Amino acid sequence: MGGTAAGGTLGKAATRPVPGWYDEVKLGIFVHWNAAAIPAFAPVHLLRDLVAPGTPNVPLRLQQQTWRTLPYAEMYQNTMAVAGSETGRYHAEHYGTMPYDGFVEQFRDRMIPGWDPGPWAELFQQAGAGYVVLTTKTEDGFLLWPSRHTNPHKRGWQSPRDVVGELAGAVRARGMRFGAYYSEGMDWTFGGIPITDDTKLIEAMPQGEQYARYTDAHWRELVTRYRPSVLWNDYGFLPNADAEALFETYYATVPDGLVNDRFDMSRPLPADFVTLEYAATTGPADRKWEACRGIGTSFGYNRLESDASYLSETALVHLFVDIVAHGGNLLINVGPTGTGQIPAAQRERLLGLGKWLHTNGEAIYRTRPWDRAKGITSMGQQIRYTTSNNAVNAIVLDSPGPVVEIDMTPGPRATITLAGTRDRLRWEPTPHGARVQLPRSAARQPAYALRIR
Repeated sequence: MGGTAAGGTLGKAATRPVPGWYDEVKLGIFVHWNAAAIPAFAPVHLLRDLVAPGTPNVPLRLQQQTWRTLPYAEMYQNTMAVAGSETGRYHAEHYGTMPYDGFVEQFRDRMIPGWDPGPWAELFQQAGAGYVVLTTKTEDGFLLWPSRHTNPHKRGWQSPRDVVGELAGAVRARGMRFGAYYSEGMDWTFGGIPITDDTKLIEAMPQGEQYARYTDAHWRELVTRYRPSVLWNDYGFLPNADAEALFETYYATVPDGLVNDRFDMSRPLPADFVTLEYAATTGPADRKWEACRGIGTSFGYNRLESDASYLSETALVHLFVDIVAHGGNLLINVGPTGTGQIPAAQRERLLGLGKWLHTNGEAIYRTRPWDRAKGITSMGQQIRYTTSNNAVNAIVLDSPGPVVEIDMTPGPRATITLAGTRDRLRWEPTPHGARVQLPRSAARQPAYALRIR
């Protein structure tokens, strides 16, 4: 995924430094919103049953062997068409023979007009995010902006309201950056479903000059109209002959913008960061990388999700800290309902993460990986390390109690403070590293960050 080629625009794009803002903010919010949020149904599985061991760089949707039970609710249109699927049975029971087009009409004419971007942007800011990536077009081909380049197979297959532009304005007004996801390699309005296995997946990817012109026109429209800070492509398994020219235009328009590595996954193509999905918490040591996943087992809203399948607040904090310590960003996804409401359980997790970051952000934002990412206390509690401003941050992934013994030995004149406070903590060297006395007044948290200068 990604790569470097010598010479010309390709070489320059492949070797350009990663824009500093992206490595500083650490946290992004992914938003999957399409007409599938109306039925909002997919089987719920434990992630360990879906992820093939040893293949963290392959998107989860390509590791899933049984497409009848795919847990991604945003792909309802395909799963409902797979013979014998739970989704197909659910659709027949609740919607009879209504085609997916009926959901699109409801989404376009009744749901989008009542949507308000303000609560989304406010929540994302409270979560501590630095950027927001919206699905401007998912696999169903519906556009969330009024494009001049309309779908050749489906009339009215786009939003008259400019969802993309309105959300971009709302998040930028709150100090965040805006990015655009676009499903270039998959568009079911051009045929190809049902997809029942990975071979069918490749066969379903549209080919030909008409589709190439169609998607290139959309990318260029997104770039010129919205100037997104991130271009986030998906399903880049078929060559995009115009990708390098698109990148050149994009970088000229948005000099500090970034492109992900899914524009062409079949050959090396310049990319600013590596895109990992769900299972990965560690990425390549020599590349900037980003892990994306839902708070639960789906990107799109799934009415069957519950506390059992959603990450807990503590698990989300630990996941985020682990990713940052290994040099990555987390793009955590929300799946709004059909009416555009972000479910309460998802809101709670994001607000919990934001509360933790409000106190401990100095150990996360604008940090870099330390000499090693992992450690352990003398009591077996996991530690993750980051570094910034002549300090090392030891983030204990637990509630350590009044005393914690970390596995590093500070210099004899070092000072240690607890994130969010200025008082120096008492500490002493030990054979394990250093024993640190925590303040009795320290509030219970999912993780504690010790700042060692």
